[in-house]
Formats: sequence, structure tokens, C-alpha cells
Amino acid sequence: MRLILTVMLSFIPYLYSSPHRPCSSPVARPRLRRCRLSRFATALVATTALLVASVAWLSLVFSPATSRCWHLLRDWEDAHIWNRGYHHPHIPSEREIWPPGHDEEIAQPRNRSLWEERSRLDDLSLNHLMFGIAGSSQLWERRKELVRLWWKPSQMRGHVWLEEQVSPQQGDGSLPPIIVSEDSSRFRYTNPTGHPSGLRISRIAMESFRLSLPGVRWFILGDDDTIFNVNNLLAVLSKYDPSEMLYVGNPSESHSANSYFSHNMAFGGGGIAISYPLAQALSRIHDDCIDRYPKLYGSDDRLHACITELGVPLSKEPGFHQWDIKGDAHGILSSHPIAPFVSIHHVEAVNPLYPGLSTLDSLKLFTEAMDLSPRSVLQRSICYDHTHKLTFSISLGYVVQVFPNVLLPRDLERAELTFSAWNGIRHPSEFDLDIKLPVSSLCKKPILFFLNEVGREGNATLGTYSRSLVKFDLKRKLLCFPSSPPLPNVEKIQVLGLPLSKNWHLAPRRLCCRATPTTYEPFRLTVGQCGKIILGSTISSQ
Repeated sequence: MRLILTVMLSFIPYLYSSPHRPCSSPVARPRLRRCRLSRFATALVATTALLVASVAWLSLVFSPATSRCWHLLRDWEDAHIWNRGYHHPHIPSEREIWPPGHDEEIAQPRNRSLWEERSRLDDLSLNHLMFGIAGSSQLWERRKELVRLWWKPSQMRGHVWLEEQVSPQQGDGSLPPIIVSEDSSRFRYTNPTGHPSGLRISRIAMESFRLSLPGVRWFILGDDDTIFNVNNLLAVLSKYDPSEMLYVGNPSESHSANSYFSHNMAFGGGGIAISYPLAQALSRIHDDCIDRYPKLYGSDDRLHACITELGVPLSKEPGFHQWDIKGDAHGILSSHPIAPFVSIHHVEAVNPLYPGLSTLDSLKLFTEAMDLSPRSVLQRSICYDHTHKLTFSISLGYVVQVFPNVLLPRDLERAELTFSAWNGIRHPSEFDLDIKLPVSSLCKKPILFFLNEVGREGNATLGTYSRSLVKFDLKRKLLCFPSSPPLPNVEKIQVLGLPLSKNWHLAPRRLCCRATPTTYEPFRLTVGQCGKIILGSTISSQ
């Protein structure tokens, strides 16, 4: 066809420009008019033929039959080229993720309540969350006591996923029901340092979705040694539209862990929230997806890889805490970010949160404070006693630190390095946090008052914080003489925590405090939202 068009196009100029045309000859001048008519007719026929040929060629190129032929030819070439020693990975197409009939599925989805209640998304409740807790049958007897601390059986839905069934014990009715995960041995696992259990755990979101429970908006993933603040979890998720594909969580505190896995991956121990539409899409591609990543280490990176194939980014929330740390967690607990506290993980790998208590007893006291005032737990407030040159740094539900000098808020916001990373490294550069080294001068170290008991006073919470006795108290009195430690006659501090507004999390701000200055008990501080309490004249909030 192209050859025909070329010949015809080259013939047209010849009709007009040839010096040997008979009409140009002096002999042919009597027939000049007839020649001109003949030339015009020839040009008209050639032009018409050119137009007809062009239309025919375009019709042939863009016809459905030709398109099918081109696709068949391309598929044949791909099959033969890639089969010559190359591996052609299968990446899911949009049709595989959203198969035929998806429009009808949107019109009549399996989870009807998600779509029928879109006008009432602000009414997010615990009943809209489906928890998938990854556990081990060998550790469940001990770890279930950690789950019992935060699980609300009459209000929450979810399951503990184990590799094999365990014998039920008395009192297990207050725990989430146990489901044995499907066999995952058919999937490839080639990581030399990890464990194939990562395959099983990565499928919990998909298996939870396939249970088809009604009214689910979010799937929450965590471990059996994760402590959730479910009220703050609701507050955080209420900012999002669960009818969209959403992947909510937070990376690790460890820079090495984030560099190895990804700085944009949610770590499952700290908790992962997956919206219903994303779980629906994952359920279609997950098994094929994880077979493409046999070299990955665990479950979180496999889940992240599949979500990345769907093109969904991580929505980072600083209240999710992976806690890839060991040792004394005081530095993190006393300087929590100004954001709702949602979760902590690896609670058995750190020292007891409160001195003198076991790990379990300290977590019981912590969750008791968390249940009484879920919004304000671990929130910070800074007060100054300019008369005695003291600084009070309060972490509600955990500790009151009294410094013997005036410190600026910028210095107090930074977490003190009291812990090491999961890999044993203890250096500020190992953490993706704002870290400072511990105070080296004994005379400048704070006096610590740890939470001892908590209760209610009206609609506020009243916590009693007891002075911590440390081994260098006597040494401090000798070396720092004539300066004495702060508040030498005060053994307890009471902190009255006023309730925070429902929407505090939308525009969080560090809390303010006031107090009546005294060097004797009872010593009381009042903490609440700035502008909602009257600041004292001597001890003021900054």
C-alpha cells in the first residue's frame, strides 16, 4: 500500500513539470486546449485515486481485526523472546486487580454497610475495626496476658492467628478467639536469616478479609506483644475516609531497620491499619504477589511490597510505636511526640516501665491510666518555678521530672538516650528520632516521680507520682553541696489531668499546667489544654 501511494505521489509532479509534454510542442499548438483538458482530467483522476487509497489504508489500519492481529503478533514475540533465557515476572494488571464486573460490585458491594453509612463516617466505632493479631502457639500462654490488658471483648472484633491450635484455658473467654492460619508451606522462602512464619503472618489481612464479617471499615494488624490504645486508634483513623485505599502506620525508631526494610514501610508490631478497599484489592493479588518476593525477610516487608504494587503510599502516624529498642524506655516515654499515643511493641524486651514493679504489673498500671484518660496519656507539659529555679517536665500517666535549673522547651522535647537499638547499638545516629545524650553532671540530673496510682476526681484524672529513690542520692548530696536536690521534703506529687477536647488530635498542642508553689506536701499540678486552665503566677507554663 505504501509503495502504491509513493508511485502515485511521484507521478503527479510529472504531469505538471515534464518539459517533453506534447502540449508544449509548437506542432501541437492547434490542439493546446484539448491537451490542457486532458492534463486536468489526468490530475483529477490521480488525486481522486490518492484520496480513495488513503481512506482504504486508514480503514484497514484501525479496524478491530487488524488490532487483534497486532496484539497476537506482539504476544507471540514476547513469548518467544522472554522464553530465550529471560524471566518475565507477572505484575498484576488493572483488570486482575479490578476484574470484570467491578462496576457492579461497587453498586452492590459485599460490605454493604461501608457504603451505606458513608454519610456517617464520623461515627467510627470499635465495631468497625477488625483486629488480626499475629501470635505463636509456643508463646501464647504468656502473651495472652498482654492482650488481655487492652482487649474489650464486648466491644471489639478480631482474632488471634496461630500456626497450630492450643488448648483452651479458663478465662480465655475475655480474649479474642483463636484461628489457625492456612498452610503457607507452598510459597517460596529463600531468606537465609529470616523465618518462613513471615509468609503466614503476611496473609492475616487477606484471611481476615475473607471471613466476610459485616460492617468492617478497617483491618488492624498487630502482634501478641503489642499494647493498643484503642480509643486513640479510633481518633486517628477518624481523620481518614475508609472508602479509599489507605495504609496507615509508622516506620521503626531504628535507622538501621528502616534502611534495611524501608523508610516508607509500616512495621507490624507497632500496628498497621488497612482500609476495607485496600484489603479487598490485596485479597485478589496477595498470594501471587508474595511468590514474587521469596528473598524478603518477614511479613511486614511482604505486605509492604504488595501494597506498593497497588500504588498506595504509607500514611505515617507518629503514635504507632514499633519500639525496636532494649533496656530503659524512659527516654521515649518521657518525651512522646505531640500526637495521640496509639501503640507500643516489644514490651517484654524493655525494663519494667515503673521501678519496683514487674513487667506485667507495670503494664497493668500503665493501661489503667490509659483507660481513664486515653487522649492525654503520655502527653507532655512543661512548668517553671522561677522563684526556686526549677523546671517540671510532666508525661501524663508516666513520670514527673523536676530539674534543678531552668531548661528551655527545645531541649526538653528531645528524647534522652536511655536505651539501645534492637541490634545493640547505643548511639544517637542509630535512631530516626530527635535524640540527646543523657545529662552527665550529677548535680543537673532531674528528680523523678513515677506514677504510683491513678483515679478520678470529677471528670478529671488524678495521678499520684512517688519519688524514685536512686543509688546516687547520698552521693549527690555530698558532691553538690551546698545545693540540695529539688523538693527535698516532697515525696509525692499529685497531677490533676483535665479532659482534652474531642478534636484535640486534629490540631495537637503541648499541654499547659499551673500549681500552687510549696516545698511541702501535698504538691499538686494541674494539666490541661492551653487556654482552658488559669496559669499560676509563680509556676507558669511555657
